[in-house]
Parts: sequence; C-alpha cells; structure tokens
Amino acid sequence: MADGAIRPIIDAVTQAADHALELWAGGATQVKRWEKIPGHPVCDADIAVDEMLRASLMEIAPDAGWLSEETADSAARLSMARTWVVDPIDGTRDYLGGKPGWAVSAALVEHGQPVIAVLAAPARNELWVAQTGKGARRNGRTLSASARERIAGARVPADALPQAEQDLTCVPRPNSIALRMAMVAADEADMVAGLRWGYEWDIAAAALIAAEAGAIVTDVLGDPLAFNRPDPVALGILCCAPGIHDAAVARLAERARKVQAERQT
Repeated sequence: MADGAIRPIIDAVTQAADHALELWAGGATQVKRWEKIPGHPVCDADIAVDEMLRASLMEIAPDAGWLSEETADSAARLSMARTWVVDPIDGTRDYLGGKPGWAVSAALVEHGQPVIAVLAAPARNELWVAQTGKGARRNGRTLSASARERIAGARVPADALPQAEQDLTCVPRPNSIALRMAMVAADEADMVAGLRWGYEWDIAAAALIAAEAGAIVTDVLGDPLAFNRPDPVALGILCCAPGIHDAAVARLAERARKVQAERQT
C-alpha cells in the first residue's frame, strides 16, 4: 500500500479514538459496563468504537475480512487475502478506571502478517504507526528498540515482579498489552512477556510496530506469530530486544509448555 493510502486508515482510527476519549473524559457515568464473562469487562464505548471502525475501515478496503474483539466472528474472513484485525479499546480496565493506559488498535493483515498498524492512545497523546518495511513512528518520530544484550536488569512493564523475576526491573505498566509492546518499540521497556493464551486483536498492530522498530516478536516458545487463523489465539507473547530474545525463551519455555499442555487436556 502506498504511503498516501495509509492516511485514511490513520484518520479512521484517530476519529474513533477521539470519540472514545470524549466518552472517557466524561467519567464513569458516560458509559455502561458489563462483563462478557467473569473478569472480562466491556462497555458501550467498546461497541461504539467497534462500529465506527468497521464502517470506516471496510469502506477503505471492502475486500478485506473482519476480526474484532467486539464483533461476532465469521469464517468468511479465512477466504480473504486481507483482514482487518481490531481491538476497539485495548485496556478496558484502565478505560473504565479513568486511567490513560488504553488504546484503539487496528491492523491490516495480508496473508497472515500485519502490513499496516495504527495504535491510537489519545489519553496519552500518542499515535503509533507502522508499515511493513517502512519503520515505526510515534507522533511522527522514528522508533528504535532497545539494544540490550543481558536479560538481568531488563525493563518490563509491571506493577510487581514474582520471586523468579526479581532480577528484572519494573517500569510503569499500562493495562493495554498493545501499549506495553509499543513501549519496547520506543526503548521504554526491554521485554514484554505473557504466558496467557491471548487473542490476535490484542497484539496484531503492536506486533508490527515493535518489529518495525527492530524488536523481536514471537510466541513465548519463540515461534513466529501468524494472524487471521481459524482459531485466533496465540500461546502468549514475547516482545523484546533482539539481544535478549533467546535468554527470554529459555527462561519461559518450561512454564509455557505447562500452559500449552493444560489447554490440550
């Protein structure tokens, strides 16, 4: 996609994010909330932003499929060469809690890989954009991931560290996993690792942003990620400086295999 063609995508995502910001700025009384399943909050802002994004993005690429956290999935996307992968509000807990650690995430995936990514975090005054082979930028500035080569002391977005990770260093943690991955792209963190099974819409845009900034992005076993799969779930996420990727995989592998085995039983 040519440089000029990315502009409508940026506009669509920022307009939806601005609408989310208007509702968020009004406080908790502006949005209704409920739980899809216990422990997984959603609010009517999620739905409104999802509808805005679907209308605008599908107008830009009507031949693309659609995969979103807040839209019923359809197998039709699997026959499409391109698919929009969207999380209308990533970090809903922060959104509902009046904290700025949330973002609107959209990626255009072609043949299993994101090729365009836009991550808008209006409460933080941040707009992250990436395009395959053309680098990643935040608010227009080119990003470069950390050159760290030792895992000890690595910066991780976390509120606290378990005993086994006391050799790492906490940095502020937004609720949005996409923003945490973007921190690696911006050299504000060295590693983001998650052992939970996670959905493609959480990470598709941030995966391209981090990779275009020079980070390594895989599942927690070190295997490549693929998107627009029939079951859009990945075994965790590992997004880190290239120099510590092998050490991170070695550290997480045993725990990751246990999580994998539990899902298969």
